[in-house]
Amino acid sequence: MDDPNQIEVPPSFLALFATPSGLRLTEPISFVRERYELCEDLAQALTEQAAAAQFRTGDAESVVLRKMQAALSVDGSAVEPREAQWVVRRLAELLGWPQPEDG
Repeated sequence: MDDPNQIEVPPSFLALFATPSGLRLTEPISFVRERYELCEDLAQALTEQAAAAQFRTGDAESVVLRKMQAALSVDGSAVEPREAQWVVRRLAELLGWPQPEDG
């Protein structure tokens, strides 16, 4: 049966749910797609907030991104830490900011 869902999950997000070899997913594709939609929507929604925070505080873009990741990584967050990191990297991409250092 064909999958009627037309959402294409990017390789960068698929990698979050892949085995170390990268050949298999550790979760069903429907779950991965759901998580991707949540994370992409979150990144899109945070663009305005991040840009406003950078303008308001005068903080470097890297500082704003680090603060965003810290806020997304608290206990009880809607996203897991690996997803929070992806959201922040996507946020930087959407804003045209340098990619944050992994850490």
